[in-house]
Amino acid sequence: MPERQTTTVATDDTEARVLTALEEDAQASYADIAKRAGVSKPTVRKYVNKLEEEGVIVGYSADVDPKKLSAETIAIVGIEVESERFVEATRRLREVEAIEALYTSSGDHTLMAEVRAADGNALGDVIAEEIRAIEGVTEAHPSVLQERLK
Repeated sequence: MPERQTTTVATDDTEARVLTALEEDAQASYADIAKRAGVSKPTVRKYVNKLEEEGVIVGYSADVDPKKLSAETIAIVGIEVESERFVEATRRLREVEAIEALYTSSGDHTLMAEVRAADGNALGDVIAEEIRAIEGVTEAHPSVLQERLK
């Protein structure tokens, strides 16, 4: 006998449509999200609350074009950390105020950090005095963002 499909597929599909609408415009009203996702406003509210409680939605932010910020430099910094010091170093990195976002990575670096500073000199200070000073951090490779294309 074939396995019976459950309503999880519909739920996952609705959840995905709500998330897609939120990712396109995090400032959209529940009415706008409902219209884009093809569901009711109460359904949107239910899914947003659920996704926030589960930690799927971890916050809301504005996308910034670094070139338009005359008084701020934004860099993506690849960070290498000794494996035996990973937990403590990551905890300390999360406390660095200039680090806007911190991610684990499967690419060229163990961690990737979005770092914001007043200018290039301040960025260098953050990397040298705050990031590289953390025990276990062995390398930090900044790439300064210049212009947002999409």
